[in-house]
Amino acid sequence: MTSYAAAGVDIDAGERAVELMKAKVARARRPEVVDDASGFAGLFDASALLSYRRPLLTTSTDGVGTKVMLARALGRHDTIGIDLVGMVVDDLVVCGAEPLFMTDYIACGKVVPERIAEIVGGVAEGCRLAGCALVGGETAEHPGAMDAGEYDLAGAATGVVEADEMLGRDRVREGDVVLGMASSGVHSNGYSLVRHIIELAGLSLETELDELGRTLGEELLEPTRIYSLDCLELARATEVHAYAHITGGGLEGNLSRSLPPTLDALLDRASWTPPAVFEVLAGHGKVAQADMDRTFNLGVGMAAVVAAEAVDPALALLKARGLPAWVLGEVVEGTGRARYRRPV
Repeated sequence: MTSYAAAGVDIDAGERAVELMKAKVARARRPEVVDDASGFAGLFDASALLSYRRPLLTTSTDGVGTKVMLARALGRHDTIGIDLVGMVVDDLVVCGAEPLFMTDYIACGKVVPERIAEIVGGVAEGCRLAGCALVGGETAEHPGAMDAGEYDLAGAATGVVEADEMLGRDRVREGDVVLGMASSGVHSNGYSLVRHIIELAGLSLETELDELGRTLGEELLEPTRIYSLDCLELARATEVHAYAHITGGGLEGNLSRSLPPTLDALLDRASWTPPAVFEVLAGHGKVAQADMDRTFNLGVGMAAVVAAEAVDPALALLKARGLPAWVLGEVVEGTGRARYRRPV
C-alpha cells in the first residue's frame, strides 16, 4: 500500500497553510470582492465598472526572478510577496490603470505551512499597499521536481482604465518633463548578475558593509517600492502624459517604450545619486557602467512624463506622499529613445 503522502505531497500541510494565511489575506480586500462559498474561485463585482464610460480591462503577470533564491538562503520569506505585487501592479499603472484584484501561484518542493503563510502574507501586504484585492491563489507541492526547501512564485493582476484617459506615448509632447521617482533599492531585477557578483567577489550575505549600514543580504532583500497609488493620484491631480516602470532593461530601455518615434527623452545623470548598493555591486563585480545601466534601475523605480507646467505641483504632491522625486530630464525632438545627455 502507498499513498499521496508517501509520494511526497502532504494535503494536511496544505490545509494548515490555508488556515494560517486567512487572516493576512483578509487585509487585502476591496468592497467589490464577493466571497465564494466553494473556495474554488475569486469573485469581483463587475457592476463597479458601470460608472465608466468605456472601461478597458488591463492585465499583467510576472514573478520575482532569482531574488527568491536570496530569500531562501536567508530564511526570510515575509517580503518576497511584496516584490511580486510591485512587479505586477506597477506594470498596470503605466497606462493609468487602477489595479483591481490579483491572484498568486506558489510552487514548492514541500509545503511548510508557516513558510507559505509568510509568503502569502507578503503578497497580501503588497496588495494592501497597491490598493488592490488578493482574491485567490494556488500552492502546488512538487516533490521530485523541486527540493524540499525550494519554492517559486508568480502572480497576475487585473486593472481598469477609462479608454479616453489611458496614458502612453501618444500623449507625450516636445517640451514635456521627465520626473524620476526613487526606488527602494535593487527591486526584483538583475539578481542573476547580483548572485554572480557575490560568487565572484567571495561576498557573504551576512557581511556588514559600511556603505550600506546593514548586511548585504538585508539590503538585497529590501522589498520593491509599490508606486500604483502614488501614480494614480498624480494622474488625477496633474497633467501626466506617460509613465515607465523601470525594471529589466534599465531606465533607457523602459522609458524608450513610452516615447513616440519622433521624440527623445534627454536624461541628466547628475540629477540624482544612485543608492550605495549599486556602487557596491559595480565595484565588487567590476561591472561596466553600460551593463549597470542595462541591468538595474539605479535608483529610479518609476518615471513620469508630465507637462512642463505640471512639474512643481507634481513634485509637491509626491513629496507630500513621502516619495522622493526630481526632474530627471526633458522631452526633445528625436527618434524615440531615452538617452543621457553625456555618454559614459
